[in-house]
Amino acid sequence: MKIPKPIQRGSSWRITVTHDKQRYSVTRDTAKECEQWAALKLLELKTGKAELEKGIKPAFPFRQLCEKYYQEHGRHTRSSRTIKVKIANLDRIAPDIADKSIHDFKPNDIVMWRNKRKKEVKIGTLRNEHAIFSAIFTYAMKELFLLESNVWHTVPMPSKEKPRNQRITQEQQDALLEALEWDGVTTPITSKQYVAWAFLFALETAMRQGEILSMRKQDIKETFVHLPMTKNGESRNVPLSKEAKRLLSLLPSDSDQLVPLDKNVASTAWIRAKTKANLTEINFHDSRHEAITRMVKVRKLPVEVLAKITGHKTIGILINTYYNPDAHDLVEMFNGSES
Repeated sequence: MKIPKPIQRGSSWRITVTHDKQRYSVTRDTAKECEQWAALKLLELKTGKAELEKGIKPAFPFRQLCEKYYQEHGRHTRSSRTIKVKIANLDRIAPDIADKSIHDFKPNDIVMWRNKRKKEVKIGTLRNEHAIFSAIFTYAMKELFLLESNVWHTVPMPSKEKPRNQRITQEQQDALLEALEWDGVTTPITSKQYVAWAFLFALETAMRQGEILSMRKQDIKETFVHLPMTKNGESRNVPLSKEAKRLLSLLPSDSDQLVPLDKNVASTAWIRAKTKANLTEINFHDSRHEAITRMVKVRKLPVEVLAKITGHKTIGILINTYYNPDAHDLVEMFNGSES
């Protein structure tokens, strides 16, 4: 199946395919995306109406469904980066079903994939991949009308792992800053230093890494940061402590993007730093756990106020997952209530 060459028009690309003297065109951001669309479109056009009328379902490889889902839907979602990475690595993540026709999927295919993948990755990763692949089949069912049911729904996944309760001590904080080569008082210049800045800012605000990286100059108010869009799809206002304001004052004032890093660069710098500091057990997201626990201990915030600051809609998740007091903290608060 010969794919025509895309044509660049300004900052975008356009491709046209012809079938039965009928032309079909589309515009995409890159030439590769045009080629992927063209391959899928020609496949759809060449399946043949005669076979469909006879009730014969032409082969539709899972890989091509994944690519179509990303182009038509996934790339517009807040999880687009994760979806794109999973699809790009389909040969490693799901080699036995990548090229299997979606019409031939059986529950046993999913079970075998699940059992094999469970030996390779953590439960959280497995559940995330299952959710993405299930969403892709739901798309084929409800948007493309290619399927009557979603086979991924028939296979249960392992229960969620016990929530992390990793705390960050002052010694660990200092070691990470040293590995990231930042002193905490000068204007950050390198990527590593900006990651260190983001880490300290997260400890003060309980903001997620993505929220910090997406901050813009206009989002910073006198006493709070306004987040126009967060993970749960809503805006949020995060109060600024004195330390958070001090950290913001260190940033250059002539840039709209306060932290000039993308997530890939930030993640790479973080992984290298925690390895160098011999603290591989600490994730950047643990700063959110630590910040929330400190807010309760130091500021005595009631849970309903804390939920507004952190953006949690479910109080149970906030309390049971992100609030991680140790025994000493509990004893201190218990005794303090008697005074």
